[in-house]
Amino acid sequence: MATLKEIVGERLAEKGAEIKALLKDHGNDVIHEVTLQQAYGGMRGIKSMVWEPSLLDPNEGIRFRGFTIPELQQKLTKAKGGKEPIPEALFWLLVTGDLPTDEQTAEVTAEWKKRSAMPDYVFKMLDSLPTDVHPMTQFSLGILAMQKESVFAAEYRKGIKKADYWAYTYEDVMNLLARLPALAAKVYNRSYKNNQSIPADPNLDWGGNFAHMMGYTDEQFKELMRLYLVIHADHEGGNVSAHTTHLVGSTLSDAYYSLSAGINGLAGPLHGLANQEVLRWIMETKEKLGGGVPPKEQLGKFLWDTLNGGQVIPGSGHAVLRRTDPRYMAQREFAQKWLPDDEIFKVVSGIYEVAPDILREHGKAKNPWPNVDAHSGCLLVHYGMTEYDFYTVLFGCSRAMGVLGNLIWDRGLYMPLERPKSFTTEFAKANLIKKK
Repeated sequence: MATLKEIVGERLAEKGAEIKALLKDHGNDVIHEVTLQQAYGGMRGIKSMVWEPSLLDPNEGIRFRGFTIPELQQKLTKAKGGKEPIPEALFWLLVTGDLPTDEQTAEVTAEWKKRSAMPDYVFKMLDSLPTDVHPMTQFSLGILAMQKESVFAAEYRKGIKKADYWAYTYEDVMNLLARLPALAAKVYNRSYKNNQSIPADPNLDWGGNFAHMMGYTDEQFKELMRLYLVIHADHEGGNVSAHTTHLVGSTLSDAYYSLSAGINGLAGPLHGLANQEVLRWIMETKEKLGGGVPPKEQLGKFLWDTLNGGQVIPGSGHAVLRRTDPRYMAQREFAQKWLPDDEIFKVVSGIYEVAPDILREHGKAKNPWPNVDAHSGCLLVHYGMTEYDFYTVLFGCSRAMGVLGNLIWDRGLYMPLERPKSFTTEFAKANLIKKK
């Protein structure tokens, strides 16, 4: 049976030949016209980069190599006795385009366990920091500190063929992903749990071990971690963490530099940090309305007051999606199954039931439906993870699979240095605006 690395090599060769033919026949075809509004509006919606692992449709949601989240929940390998897919299976799909067998998934699990030992100096570096340094800062620094271990960087210095770039990047990616749960658990434990140290359980999968090393023994929480890590793994290439990883990687920076940069982008309030901000707002809303579960009428009035006061409803809408985020629905179904009577979930559910109509009537929201950040916090709190600042680290561990998987493909498809052309407002006025 071919290994994951061998299969990735085969798929890269196939895709490379397909792209070569595509460019030969259609290299000069126009794929998008750019407006001045898009240029000033953060390049929103401009089709200008290739991202193989996933595609986000505004009306359908995310597809990982063509598969929806419900399909993946059904088709991907589960942990023994579990119901949710495990991240190792998704990673195989992301980097090969193929649904893995249980045996192939087990290969990834075994490979990551073999590569998971953390360099001592990384933990020593982290222990030199104050414990109140933001968890995302610690996480990013830990990734960056491991750059010393880069196989790609070492081989590049020796002089390697361009055709081999992907193979050494693959080694970096596998090593880095294998170590992320231990790194993230270290950040969590030193920040919140008196620097406790819990060794990995050799019988657990990647996601289950992550929960275990943070001190969580509840099997439901392990299932939640598996689901969380799968659904957040990728969201096509235009989001900040993905694009930043790709952009830095296009300079031939190794996986450690590239991912650390992407993680720094994920830390922004308009990206990954949004999940904790939504939960804070939900808890404040609950308190302002007297605690407990407010009636829908009271909740609706509060939401109207929020909008009329010039504020937004956190967790509503999405830059691309024009429907309820499928990642939100996956979490909602998990909550309905395992914690239907949880007060915070009931508040989240109430917002889900009343907010869309209010936002439509208000008229300013292009998408009145909730996004993924509207739900994840209430699940984590239910199982005792009340440390909001750590939530984005969980997001980062998941997103690493997608962005690093694509980095392998970037190298295998010889993606060039990304360098768009910029212009000034004066240039636009002089050359782009038609004079009457």
